[in-house]
Amino acid sequence: MASTFSNLGLILMATGEDSGTWGYKTNVNIQRIDFAMDGIAELTITGSTTLAFSTNSDTTTYTQEAGRAGILVLSGTPGAIPTITVPNIEKQYLVNNTMSTSATFTAGTGASTVTVGAGAKTIIYVDGSDEVIEGISATNPGGSDTQVQFNSSGSFGGSANLTWDGSNIQIGAQGDLRLADGDSSNYIAIQAPTTVGSNVTLTLPDTAGSADQALVTNGSGVLSWSTISGGASWQAVITADPANAVAGNGYFCNTTGGAFTVTLPTTATIGDFISFIDYAGTFDTNNLTIGRNGHNIQGSAADLTVATERAGFTLVYVDSTQGWLLQNN
Repeated sequence: MASTFSNLGLILMATGEDSGTWGYKTNVNIQRIDFAMDGIAELTITGSTTLAFSTNSDTTTYTQEAGRAGILVLSGTPGAIPTITVPNIEKQYLVNNTMSTSATFTAGTGASTVTVGAGAKTIIYVDGSDEVIEGISATNPGGSDTQVQFNSSGSFGGSANLTWDGSNIQIGAQGDLRLADGDSSNYIAIQAPTTVGSNVTLTLPDTAGSADQALVTNGSGVLSWSTISGGASWQAVITADPANAVAGNGYFCNTTGGAFTVTLPTTATIGDFISFIDYAGTFDTNNLTIGRNGHNIQGSAADLTVATERAGFTLVYVDSTQGWLLQNN
């Protein structure tokens, strides 16, 4: 019975065969196993290359073939990206590509390929049953200190515009922080202005806030939720002085039962405002008087009498000289 051969091309001698040469062939097998496990094939690549491998070699003399090696070290300057064809057997290789160009590995016609980047180290696995080839990269980090690593054409890359110092991540050169929508077709981006005079840190509030609230700052970058009124806080209809008007309020004044006076606040600061509306259209018969309470109104030290039917107006405080000024009338 003739010898047969294993996946790695090892000689499988039949019973009673190879009298006188059994030991030689056994040594060949041991050397082939040793080379397949951790042997190094140093290859100077000048172009596309098919690695040597004798599938059925019934020999008593060991020959080192690159296709059996456990480790492939590529060097040389091939110019164009070379294609390295490995034997279509079930095997794995550790590839160390020391070239300045990448290399493409395949197991033959119709097989898929793996690209090993320049300077990369990759484990390649070949499934001899259907010429499938796969690779697991183990390249050295790209970039420099603090740079975040990313996949750059099959190798590690690093960018000076994306860094991590152990506590903070920074996107440089006015780059965006982009939050994509459900299908990633569009995004919302947050971006710094072109020029920042000094560092700014915004600290978010620790709650979700309430409906219709807006974020406001304390002047030091600490944000909190605040209710924005957008105008006067209108009060229930009044028929008499509400124990002095309050800045920021609006008053519906009903003088149907007789004229009355609304007294302004005792103190006021610039920007304070108070609004008044003739509720029943009776200011012309029963006047509304605005008591100045020590402040000027329209620059005059006199109360304001309103005698216009359906009048609606706002008083805004400016200073002690002009006092309360009419915003509209």
